[in-house]
Amino acid sequence: MFIYFVYKNITMSYVVSFRIQKELKNLMDAVDIDWSKEIRSFIEKRVREELKKKFLSDARELRRRIGVKSTVSAAELIRRDREVEH
Repeated sequence: MFIYFVYKNITMSYVVSFRIQKELKNLMDAVDIDWSKEIRSFIEKRVREELKKKFLSDARELRRRIGVKSTVSAAELIRRDREVEH
């Protein structure tokens, strides 16, 4: 009797490819930069920025739909809450 254990790598990676002009590729080859690392870092940063925008937009839409009409900042609300607790 054989028992097989399958371990799946949780962090899967995918290959993404795109085209660039030959001149740019030659310039990239002329400098000592880890382009995979640079591009991966850029994409991660950009995705985080876009997700922040999306979440803020979704939150604003939700506030609009439920009728929250506050001109008070979050800092002011926190300050007021702390004053009430003391």
